[in-house]
Amino acid sequence: MRPTWRNAALALFVACLLLGGIFGNQVLALTDQTREVLHTYTQLVTLAHENYGEEVSYRSLVSASIQGMLRTLDPHTSFLRSEAYADMRDRQQTSFSGLGILIGMRHGQLTIITPIEGTPASRMGLRAGDYISQIEGDPTKTMSLNDAVGHLKGPKGTQVQITIVRQGLTDPLEFTITRDEIPQNSVRYAFMMGEETGYLAISDFNRGTGAEVEAAIKKLTEAGMRQLLVDLRNNGGGLLDQSIEVADQFLPGGAKIVETRGRTRDSFQVYHSSDNYPTLGIPVVVLVSQGTASAAEILAGAIQDHDVGLIVGSPTWGKGLVQTVYSLSYDNGLALTTAKYYTPSGRLIQRDYSSWFDYATFSNGTLINGDVGESEINPPNTFLTDLGRKVYGGGGISPDILIEDTAIAPFLQYLLSRSAFFDFAVLKASQQPDISRDWEPTEALLDEFADWAVEKEIVESVSKFEAGLESAEARDLALKYIHSEVFNAAFGLEARYKILARSDPLIQRSLELFGEASELLARRLKIVDPANTTTAVVGQVN
Repeated sequence: MRPTWRNAALALFVACLLLGGIFGNQVLALTDQTREVLHTYTQLVTLAHENYGEEVSYRSLVSASIQGMLRTLDPHTSFLRSEAYADMRDRQQTSFSGLGILIGMRHGQLTIITPIEGTPASRMGLRAGDYISQIEGDPTKTMSLNDAVGHLKGPKGTQVQITIVRQGLTDPLEFTITRDEIPQNSVRYAFMMGEETGYLAISDFNRGTGAEVEAAIKKLTEAGMRQLLVDLRNNGGGLLDQSIEVADQFLPGGAKIVETRGRTRDSFQVYHSSDNYPTLGIPVVVLVSQGTASAAEILAGAIQDHDVGLIVGSPTWGKGLVQTVYSLSYDNGLALTTAKYYTPSGRLIQRDYSSWFDYATFSNGTLINGDVGESEINPPNTFLTDLGRKVYGGGGISPDILIEDTAIAPFLQYLLSRSAFFDFAVLKASQQPDISRDWEPTEALLDEFADWAVEKEIVESVSKFEAGLESAEARDLALKYIHSEVFNAAFGLEARYKILARSDPLIQRSLELFGEASELLARRLKIVDPANTTTAVVGQVN
């Protein structure tokens, strides 16, 4: 390795070491002790590079030492190499330049899962199930998914050539597509479930989430929404300011949303709601899961602590460490933990990480409200909501009502892992190009599916297939999967998800809880305005 990289690598390590002293672009002076430690470190790296039994680069030695240093801090402080740093910044943007397709690997081939409506891919007629065999003449068989995405993205207005293999056609299709701005939506779905229930799924928190949620609520309200189901399952978080902006739309003016506490003066912050949004004033149920983390937990915690919605599902992840991202030389970055999140009632969101194995495997999950006797609760971990309901700290958000997810039958999991429903549905959609939204699969379609699965050597025989789908529940769910994938191919992702929502036990159970959410809202309205005797209206759910 050239001395230039060695010096640059050591400088990078020193920069990481000093980041604890960077505030207002001022760097703390090196003490004699720090100089001594850095001198020893430089000697160590040089000796390892020159004398280790096998060849080892300065890059790998310094990178390993950085990772080792950060590992002594917490699970979420991380050194971001240039590629990872750029990818993180891209994910936080509201859009990117590309074709507008969701892609994945199916049977080792780069496959279009669905084109996004209104994008270049959709306008050019790309379809779900198309295989992208070449990009700019280069075969995709040797490309990773990330490599393929990198080739398909590019500056707005530039062109990319792709070769498509489509089911039912002998010859491949050549497309030259002009890249355009593709919205990177964090509100995945916003639609009505029945006449009065709005459904809102938020996947993460990027720079446009607040505006997206505002637009979605407006759309649902205009469609007649009188109660709202917010789905935060597997929402891993994102930008703090966006979770605050979304919480602002659910809370009354002046309510505390979240508090951050750290070591420095700037890390102590309290965020309150404004009066910028109209009062929602309808029953709200929020669905959470183990994958709900960070900014999503801030939203769920604020809604729960102020009693403006009912939290249901399973305990959330418990990620309450605030990362400040610093730019380093050579386009690298550092996500450094600088504070912790606390909910309005004072609960610490962060779960214990003294054992990183337990933390990574969720072995030390949070308490469940109502499942622990009062004598067993450590008083400092007991907090009160605005209405005096008990909620518990110690990490994560414990749901008001616990709903365990149900396991999918093993044979259905096997078919899903082989992309059987997707592939069969692409075939059916190609055979029925004029399919309508009223289409419903029949039991006879399962017989056709069984024959197809045997032909494709996914199962050994029709009898094995029938044994795998012996129960009525498994057969019904298989039909739902086929139905959803056919609609994905014909009408897009939202049409697919609407079908799946009908068979999602957590969503269906949540819809039954609007009576309790309505009572909670009525109690809140009573303490805000004692003269208010209005009871929130619960609509009929279809």
